[in-house]
Amino acid sequence: MASTPTSVNRRLGVLISGRGSNLQAIVDAIAVGRLDATIAVVISNRGDAEGLERARKAGVEAVCLPSSSWPNRRDYDLALVRELRARDVGLVLLAGFMRLVGPPLLEAYPDAILNIHPSLLPAFPGLDAPRQALEHGVKVAGVTVHLVTAELDGGPIIVQRVVQIEAGDTPESLAARILVEEHIAYPDAVRRILAGGWRVEGRRFVEAPPTQRSSVST
Repeated sequence: MASTPTSVNRRLGVLISGRGSNLQAIVDAIAVGRLDATIAVVISNRGDAEGLERARKAGVEAVCLPSSSWPNRRDYDLALVRELRARDVGLVLLAGFMRLVGPPLLEAYPDAILNIHPSLLPAFPGLDAPRQALEHGVKVAGVTVHLVTAELDGGPIIVQRVVQIEAGDTPESLAARILVEEHIAYPDAVRRILAGGWRVEGRRFVEAPPTQRSSVST
């Protein structure tokens, strides 16, 4: 069992590999006061990630940490930890970060790493979730934000949002509608984490009643 401390560090570190649309959703939520937090740093493992420029335009420090510069995943994760700790990051957000998270990062940030996945987990973990959903013939798809554990896409679920599957959907059209819900779900999940008062029971994320949570912007 684990829970957040009473005093929550609201400095976010966002890890990306691509365009950073969920990063932008976090930036926008902070800008309009829907999320009481600060993005301390955005780190990408790819120098061509569009999200780095999004971060710079928002006045956020953007760092490229190429994974190819380290001999193995452990050394790379240790480098990530050093960068995050140097900026006093309290909560790590994976936003299209296309690398598995290893023990050094999990140990440095226990129950403090979030990931977003385009399916209603535990259904369709891994890559190409919208395509998996269509191939299985399910009637609804969606998005999940969860705490990151050593199990791929297997951590406690914080927020889920449902997307109806429509006749004639392709993986691309379904993914586009899921992305709209991702931009709502991720800021909501971060807000819930920063509100405090939650705990993990087995595989479940359990929130305290609103009166027992810390004050946050709405």
